[in-house]
Amino acid sequence: MDKYVPNRIFRKKGIMISILLFFLVGLVRSQGQSPVSAQTQNTYDTAQTNWQLFKYDMGSVFGGIGYSYTRPLHWKGKQWKTFGATMAGTGILYIFDEETSEFSINQKEGIPRFIRDYGTKFGSPQYNYMFTGGVYLTGLLTKNTKLRRTGVLLVASATSAGLLQQLTKSLVGRARPVSGKTKDTFDPFNSSRDYHTFPSGHTMLAFTNAYAIAKQFRNPWVKASIYTVGLVPGISRLWDGEHWLTDVALGVAISIFTVESIDRYLDGRYSEKYNEHEKKVSWNLNFAPGQLGVTARF
Repeated sequence: MDKYVPNRIFRKKGIMISILLFFLVGLVRSQGQSPVSAQTQNTYDTAQTNWQLFKYDMGSVFGGIGYSYTRPLHWKGKQWKTFGATMAGTGILYIFDEETSEFSINQKEGIPRFIRDYGTKFGSPQYNYMFTGGVYLTGLLTKNTKLRRTGVLLVASATSAGLLQQLTKSLVGRARPVSGKTKDTFDPFNSSRDYHTFPSGHTMLAFTNAYAIAKQFRNPWVKASIYTVGLVPGISRLWDGEHWLTDVALGVAISIFTVESIDRYLDGRYSEKYNEHEKKVSWNLNFAPGQLGVTARF
């Protein structure tokens, strides 16, 4: 029976690599430049060696991470209102955590296996950096500034959000649904993974990628499709009983804040911009008798 195990592993990895390549091809196709800007940028890039570009980009990665962590020190009224609304929405969702967890776990067996496998794998660090690194290296080797910037945004956002969630999980020490504990069980600095659920790391890694990639496209249906794919890893953690709804919801919010912050920092580092118009995205919680949902407007 052991001889079939490598085949199963190969098939799973093949599915994941196919998905990664699909996104990468879509990104390359979205990186169109006007003839004038392309000529100007390509002339500049050609004059630089790959090593020089790499050093500059890594400086952008670390600068973007630092920028994202210090942004709250510069928040004003509007930003604090958004933060307050996010915390209030998370608090409201907290009321329904146990009910939504039970409901989600009961749906697991009805979900196709390949979707569950994708959700579990794509939010993991190894697949995340396989994808983000692939995007960046493609941009570096082709000297495509927009694709390089996209790769820098992906790597910096995932790293910033990933480090933050690791620290927060340890500080909060919230128990996972699979631990058999209630949503109100907290044990800070407990080394057991059963107490590392808040917020969801899979959600943050996957949705930072989705949100950053969606910035490359103008079509709202394309954006919505990318957001949906990016939400699957977080939802899969609900199916597996690894996270509560509030873990996933806050993970999405942190992803958005992180990408927006680093993207603003990169505006001052790269001449190439995504879609030469202001991008506005709003996320709202909807409540009604028997209904609970999230609406995105873009």
